[in-house]
Amino acid sequence: MLLQLNIQNFAIVRSLEIDWQAGMTTITGETGAGKSIAIGALGLCLGDRATTNIVRPNCKKADLAATFDIKKNKMAKAWLKVHELVSEHDSECILRRVISAEGRSRSYINGSQVPLVQLKEIGQLLINIHGQHDHQLIVKASQQCRLLDNYANHPTLLSEVKHYSQQWHKLNKELESLQQSKQQREAEQQLIQYQVTELDEFSLQPDEFTTLEQDYKRHSNAQDLLDTTLSSLQLLSENDNFNILDALRECSENINSIARVDKQLNDVATILSNTLIQLDEANNDLTHYYQQLELDPQSYAIIEERYSTALQLAKKHQLSPENLVTFHSELKQQLASISGDETRINTIIEELEQTKQHYYDSAEVLSSSRIKSAKSLSKRISKSMQELNMPHGQFYIAIESNKQAGSGKEVINSNGADIISFKVSINPGQVLEAMHKVASGGELSRISLAMQVILADKVITPTLIFDEVDVGISGPTAAMVGKKLQQLSKNTQVICVTHLPQVACKGHQQLFVSKITDGELTETRVSELSKENRVKEIARLLAGDKISQHSLANAQELLAG
Repeated sequence: MLLQLNIQNFAIVRSLEIDWQAGMTTITGETGAGKSIAIGALGLCLGDRATTNIVRPNCKKADLAATFDIKKNKMAKAWLKVHELVSEHDSECILRRVISAEGRSRSYINGSQVPLVQLKEIGQLLINIHGQHDHQLIVKASQQCRLLDNYANHPTLLSEVKHYSQQWHKLNKELESLQQSKQQREAEQQLIQYQVTELDEFSLQPDEFTTLEQDYKRHSNAQDLLDTTLSSLQLLSENDNFNILDALRECSENINSIARVDKQLNDVATILSNTLIQLDEANNDLTHYYQQLELDPQSYAIIEERYSTALQLAKKHQLSPENLVTFHSELKQQLASISGDETRINTIIEELEQTKQHYYDSAEVLSSSRIKSAKSLSKRISKSMQELNMPHGQFYIAIESNKQAGSGKEVINSNGADIISFKVSINPGQVLEAMHKVASGGELSRISLAMQVILADKVITPTLIFDEVDVGISGPTAAMVGKKLQQLSKNTQVICVTHLPQVACKGHQQLFVSKITDGELTETRVSELSKENRVKEIARLLAGDKISQHSLANAQELLAG
């Protein structure tokens, strides 16, 4: 329940602190005094949109804070725990909103700054506000569906239907996309298939081009290789008149012989010996290389053709020859993907049928639950209408399949397969019609209030606020409204902004809103009325500004009743 609301520099409020009690609290005051300001401030604490003009003139910021008792609110405590926002005293939750004069806003839960969306999430578990214009919403089909579902209290069924609806639409969107691009994919498939076939026939292997390039260079320069190798071998060892190995060998033997005399030549002798060994090895390797070299025009023609084809294919696909193998693999994957799209189309069609069947099965169960709850709710609202000065009032919730209502075309939406319509009859013999056709504004207001009182039993929030929902009501009807709200407050904290004495007198606590001005600045104040002052305020509501002994007596009688 709501424990305290602290308001600083908000609208025409300079500073205000309100302590709230359990049961029913009524808020009264003169027209224009600002009775709904506290509700507006509370709404901002719960995440409502803020504007710059809400900050009190000549002030830098508005600071709003609401404190809630959550000892018995398991869902709120669980939410705070999940988001690691539990306070030191886990029996309380403090929501705070700071709004600058420039329109910037900061949100806090238990002292920790949070995104605004989190204020909205926790707010839904703490309080439920019914505005003075809410009765205008109940003529809308979406609101009527929501009200019935709230009464039926079947969130699991709604969630299941929504899941299959979203899945069906997702699959249908994917199918449409695949079908629209089918012609383009077929043309693309033909091109890629041609490219893959061409590369399959060439069948270039990984790293083959590097080897192919080396072989091509060797064969195309084979004569130069033979000539140069032969001349090098002549110079190294095969020239009988003079060759490097014989000369080096003679030099090495001479230095080795004199190194025995002078050891300073040992290093030189060693170097010459090692060089001789290395040159001898090089000569052997070069001889072996020369013997392996051969001029084979047939092999060269095969290598040249394959090398040339690789270059042509690389140029055709605008890439380097080394990347042909990777490109070939990617084309195969694209081809498999396109073929997979065709398979996917058939799979989606099957999945769509299965999902549609699951949807209609779930929607049928949801519809049965709605029909059952609609009968009960219709009876309860009819009874409340009669108690609220509509003695012949009848209320009926019509539920029709959207297939029956339309042209037979499938309509799959997240709310199920039902079209829900609230119908009423106000006078004897009057046919049940849609509410907006037969109910006046005052009658709609009373029907809306009847719904809110009935549905309040289904609402999980421990605090209900009614902001002038009794507009257009007076006399015996107002007394019945007050009685119903007081009855509701036995299990739920009820806060009601009202201008009716019959409602105001039913509160366990009554707050009075007044407006004072010094000619330059205006300020709203809220005070809790004592028993004596409650009598005077109820009398004012009954008689206006001129309070008589008769109106005081009536006020005392109302409060005693």
